[in-house]
Amino acid sequence: MSTPLLQGQVAQEHNIEVKRKRLFAPSLSFVWNAVVTGRGIVAYVPIVVAALLMYIGVSWQIFAQTTDAARYQCYAMTFWLGGKALKLLPLSQCSFFPADTVTQPPFHVLPLEYPPLTLLVFSPPLLASPAYYQVFFAFWMALIALFVYWLLLRYGPRGAGLTFALYVLLGGWATAEGRFDLVPAALTLLCIIAAERKRWTWAYIALAFGVLCKIYPMLLFPVLFMAEQRAAQRLYTPPPSMALKAQLMALLVTICGAPRWRWKNTLLFFATLLVITGAFALADFLGAFGNQLGYFALRPVQIEATGTALLWLGAQFVIAAHVEYSFGSLNVISALGGVVSILSALALVLGYAYALWLQWRGKLDIVQASIAVLLVFIATGKVFSPQYLIWVIPLLAYSNALDGFWLLCWGTISVLTSVIYPYLYTRTTHVLLAPAVPGFLETILARNTLFVLLTISYLFNLFLARQRRPTIFAPQASEDAEEG
Repeated sequence: MSTPLLQGQVAQEHNIEVKRKRLFAPSLSFVWNAVVTGRGIVAYVPIVVAALLMYIGVSWQIFAQTTDAARYQCYAMTFWLGGKALKLLPLSQCSFFPADTVTQPPFHVLPLEYPPLTLLVFSPPLLASPAYYQVFFAFWMALIALFVYWLLLRYGPRGAGLTFALYVLLGGWATAEGRFDLVPAALTLLCIIAAERKRWTWAYIALAFGVLCKIYPMLLFPVLFMAEQRAAQRLYTPPPSMALKAQLMALLVTICGAPRWRWKNTLLFFATLLVITGAFALADFLGAFGNQLGYFALRPVQIEATGTALLWLGAQFVIAAHVEYSFGSLNVISALGGVVSILSALALVLGYAYALWLQWRGKLDIVQASIAVLLVFIATGKVFSPQYLIWVIPLLAYSNALDGFWLLCWGTISVLTSVIYPYLYTRTTHVLLAPAVPGFLETILARNTLFVLLTISYLFNLFLARQRRPTIFAPQASEDAEEG
C-alpha cells in the first residue's frame, strides 16, 4: 500500500474517532450532571441499580425461616390474627415466641425487641402470599430507599443521592432490603431536613415516629432541642475561646435560662410517644414499654462489637471466652463481659456528652451533632450489627456528599462490613463455627479499628472530617475548621 493511501486511511480513522468522542462525551456529561443534580428520570438510575443489586444480595436467604424478615412476618401475623397464626407458618420460624403465644387473641402479641409501632412497617408485605412475604418486604424496603434518595436529591447538596446509593449498596448489600432500618433512618433524615428549615413541629414529629420504630433516634432529641433553642435565640452560647472554669460557669448560666426555652414541641414529642405507646399498652403493657429495653439490657456482647477485642484479649490470659447464638446474633460469653459492658457504657456517656458539649459551644450544627452522636453510639455499643451503618448513611450523604475523605473511609468500612456479613458468616455450615473461619476475627478488628478512628476524627475534626458540603436550600454550615 502506498504511503499517501496509508496516510489517508489513518486520517480517516482519526476523524471517525474524533467524531465518536464528540458524540459520546456530551452523553456522559449529560448523564453525570443529571445524576448529581437530580434532574430528570436519569437521576434515579443509581438507586434503581443499587436496589436491584441489593435484592440479589438478600435473595440467597429470602426464603429462609431464620432471617430477620421471617421474624417480622411472625410478629405481624400474630398481632393481626392472634396465636392461631403460628399454625400458618413453619414451626421453626416462630419458635422464639413463648409457649402460651398460641392462646393469645388478635392485637395482643407485640414484638419482643422492637417498639410496637414497627408492626405498621412489618404489615404491608402481608398482602402477599405468606410464602412470598420476604420477597415483598424486600420490595417495600426498596421503596423506602427510593424515598430517601428522592429526599437527598431534593434537599441535599450536589451528589447526595449518588453518595447514598453508593454507601447503601456497599454497606447494606445484604441487609438494607432484609431489615427495616431504612425506615427509622428515613425518619431521622426527615427530622434533620425539617429542622434546618426551621419546621420544628414537623422535625419533632418525624423524630418521635423514628423513636417509635427503633429506640436509637432518641439519642438525637437533645441535639434537636438544642438546635431549636439556639434558632430561637433562647440558648446562651459561650464565646469560642474560654477557660474550662469559665465554660462550666457559662453552662450553669445556660441551664438557669431554662424557663425561657421553648417547650411546646418537646411536649408534643413526648405526648406522641406516650399516646401511641399507651394505645398498644392497653393490650400488652410489658410488650409496649418494657420488652425492647429489657431485651437490649440482657444481651451479652455481640461478636462484632468493639468491646469484643477486650474479651478475646482476656482469653489469652486464661479468662475463658466462648461464643453462643442468642438474641438473634452471635455473642461472646466471658467473665469479663460485665466489665466490658460497663466500659462501653462509660465510653458512650463520655462521647455523647462531648458531642453535645461541642454543639452547645457552637462548633457543631444539628447535622454534625447527629452524625457524631450516632458514630459514638455505634462505636461504643455492645452490639454492632451490619445494618447499623444504615442509620448514619443518609446523614453522611446529606452532609458530606462526594467527599473524598468519606468516600475512602466510609467506603472501606462498608466493604469490610459486607465482607463480614454475609461472606465470612456463610463460609461455614454452622454459625457457631464462624470465629474459626480464616480472616473472620481479623476483619472485624480491622473494621472496628477504622470505625473508632473515624469517630475520633469526627469528634476532634481531624482531617477536617466535619466539613460539610453546602446545600442550595439549607443555610451554610457553620465553620468548624479549628480543633474541637
